Amino acid sequence: MSELKQLAVELAQIVGDYHVLSSDVDLSLYESDAETLDRAKPDLVVLPGSTEELSEVLKLANRYKVPFTPRGAGTGLSGGATAIMGGISIAMTRMNRVLKIDPEERMAHVQVGVPNLSVSKAAEAFGLYFAPDPSSQVASTIGGNLAENAGGAHCLKYGMTTSHVLGVKFVLPNGDVTTLGGAFRDSLSLDLLGVLVGSEGTLGIATEAYLRLTPRVEGVQTLLAYFDSLESGGEAVSEIIAAGIIPAAMEMIDRLSFGCVEESWHLGLNLDAGALLIVELDGPPAIIKMQRENVERIISAKGSIETKWAADEKERALIWKARKSAFAALGRLAPHAYVLDGVIPRSKLKEAIVSIDLIGKKYGVIVSNIYHAGDGNLHPALLYDRSKEEEVKNVLIASREILELCVHLGGTLSGEHGIGIEKLLEMPVAFTDSDLEAMARLKRSFNPLDLCNPGKLIPSPKSCGESGRRPLLRYQIIAC
Repeated sequence: MSELKQLAVELAQIVGDYHVLSSDVDLSLYESDAETLDRAKPDLVVLPGSTEELSEVLKLANRYKVPFTPRGAGTGLSGGATAIMGGISIAMTRMNRVLKIDPEERMAHVQVGVPNLSVSKAAEAFGLYFAPDPSSQVASTIGGNLAENAGGAHCLKYGMTTSHVLGVKFVLPNGDVTTLGGAFRDSLSLDLLGVLVGSEGTLGIATEAYLRLTPRVEGVQTLLAYFDSLESGGEAVSEIIAAGIIPAAMEMIDRLSFGCVEESWHLGLNLDAGALLIVELDGPPAIIKMQRENVERIISAKGSIETKWAADEKERALIWKARKSAFAALGRLAPHAYVLDGVIPRSKLKEAIVSIDLIGKKYGVIVSNIYHAGDGNLHPALLYDRSKEEEVKNVLIASREILELCVHLGGTLSGEHGIGIEKLLEMPVAFTDSDLEAMARLKRSFNPLDLCNPGKLIPSPKSCGESGRRPLLRYQIIAC
């Protein structure tokens, strides 16, 4: 019996035969996350059902010296769940229970395979919800949100995932189980919980999380405003923030994107406009009234061509459907999209919009622009056909220039999607060698054998083509 088959037999003894996958068809379903340019089949897929099972799985992987890659729902956009070194893909989706909602402490205790939106649904009866709201919240899991420090449209006012995590139970790469924080976040020692959130599954694998819940607000009002161009919409965004107004969310979409949404869903969007801006205000009615007047004044001064406030919850839901379905609607234009999430200072939004357009034209790449405009988190989507090598090459080169632009403007490489393998080669643009070595030393302190999600987040000294045992398309097409 080969070593791989023997490993599969022993894994099945831990999690059961049904929860160890090894056929080509099954493995192909786990060859990438939502960043589909980079694909690599794992050797095995394992679905543990408990912390104890996961612990035994990792101990076994250590004994065999086999790498393992944690995975949630596979909605990530940086290749973080792609098993580029082969080995075991560890899917956490069986661990999907909400263990407790504590309304007095405003806390949820959940397993990490629970979808983001399910936490809010479980807390709804108590007038509470989980504030981080990535566009994939219907599917993306709490474990994935922890790994990437996910944000979403409303993180402008309510913060990223790290602001809403009180504690985690997680399994270290050697199989040991530990807990950081709990129902109350520990503030008396080193903030290892802060280190863990956003570490992209390279320091261990979370199994349970204690989450801070947020009370539902008294009122919400949502505005849909149209502009002739992204530039004028961007100026309105900067002016709103400069006026001291912090909306719950402020999102901007270009004509290309919301045109696809309109073709898909027939929401009645104004196709004569060049940009669509969503501004959501929440809080006490008196505060909303004052902010609404100021927002209307600012967007009118910046040249809005049409505005509409949602009359009720149904209209508000339709406005958000225009935003949250935008990436999917782009499938009308191309079979694949390479979605970036560079960050810039809000004051540089207009400059970034113009420059990204020029980069797209330079390489003949169609670029759709969808922004968390309020906090400067850009989501340019570069459209392409993966089967056409020249298109892939142009997308990769253009994406690098866009990320370099973000850093040049005073921003950084990622706001919420993570580095994974997608931005690995750009890390030296944003960080010095000593910065990267400090990160690598921290990673080694948790993960000394580099078996846990290897080849992610921190570039190794090796050339890019040697970064993974599985050949990746990006390394076959461009020199780096």
